Amino acid sequence: MKFHANPLMSPPTQAQPPAFSLREFRSALGMFATGVTIVTATTAEGKPIGLTANSFNSVSLEPPLVLWSLARAAASLPAFSTGSHYAINILAADQKLLAEKFALKGADRWNGVEFTRGCGNAPLLTGAAAVFECFNRSRYEEGDHVIFVGEVERVSSRPGAAPLLFHGGRFYTELPL
Repeated sequence: MKFHANPLMSPPTQAQPPAFSLREFRSALGMFATGVTIVTATTAEGKPIGLTANSFNSVSLEPPLVLWSLARAAASLPAFSTGSHYAINILAADQKLLAEKFALKGADRWNGVEFTRGCGNAPLLTGAAAVFECFNRSRYEEGDHVIFVGEVERVSSRPGAAPLLFHGGRFYTELPL
């Protein structure tokens, strides 16, 4: 059976309203297993900031671009939006407690955390499986989040490090098939 477009019908100009609840949407999103990152930067006052995020993806190899997203309601949004650099630290399996610590609101996330400074003074977490040091290239407001696109200036990785994974609201590590 062949599909023939009706030339008299114009394509829709916007999406239909969702046919699902917010809970159903979150549950379905949770079925996508992701890696876990901590995105870090330094405020204009020199204070390190960071948060746990699993909204990370590659965009381009040439130039080297990656993206991540942050809720518009996040207290750290102004610092990430105006800073020149940030680092995306891909967590290793042994960094689950660090992921939980940086996901807490109102806690002193940096107490006892080992790090060095990278491009633009962004904190680089010791022991990360990989680190992408990014120039804060562009931002796009979409829905209740801001999408950050970073141009990678430096990258490092720890060969053989087992990744920290997140699926269905729980942390995992890799299991070979």
